[in-house]
Amino acid sequence: MRFLLAVLLLPILAAPQAPGTPSTGALVRGVLLERDAQAASGQFSVRAADSQVFRYLFDPKTYVERDNAMIDVARLEPGDRVEVVSDQAPGAALRYALTVHVLPSAQPVRSAVAARSQRTPGTSADSPIVAGNLFFSGVVARVSVGRMLLRTREDAGQTILLRQDTRYVEDGRVVDAAALKPNMRVYVQAGKSLYDDIEAYQIVWGRILQPK
Repeated sequence: MRFLLAVLLLPILAAPQAPGTPSTGALVRGVLLERDAQAASGQFSVRAADSQVFRYLFDPKTYVERDNAMIDVARLEPGDRVEVVSDQAPGAALRYALTVHVLPSAQPVRSAVAARSQRTPGTSADSPIVAGNLFFSGVVARVSVGRMLLRTREDAGQTILLRQDTRYVEDGRVVDAAALKPNMRVYVQAGKSLYDDIEAYQIVWGRILQPK
């Protein structure tokens, strides 16, 4: 009887996850396929390099940027190369898009990443963020010159370096570094430096982390 039950359940357990509902990977780069252009809130879809299609939720708090200017999802065009940072949306099957950056079409993403890695300290960030494969969420415990201590669910404290070109986004608006304060709940897109230190490329907080 147990063997028969296992045979009957096997097709269900082996069934693939429904397309367009990424359960892992908060960062996806690809080509915009379509978007709801007549509503302030809705969905859009992106085809990644491996041809997998991801669908996302968006609303007025989703931060969208093209050529260093803030726009809305309606102004995105199918065929745009985009980078989407997303998070789980409570009670929803799709992930919620926190930020969408339109990548330069004339410059490969790999070249943009290499150019930024060669940037000397002290220079400003004049191009959209296109790197950072580490993601943290938690509460800021302490902020000092060039670094912050973040309390996460996994550990008591994670030290994260703050770069000269770290981007700070509050309620969907880019703000100065001074706006980052202790006790704030933040979402961090980060990467590792040449010395294996974790450094922040983008820090997001405010109502943008609370999708409707």
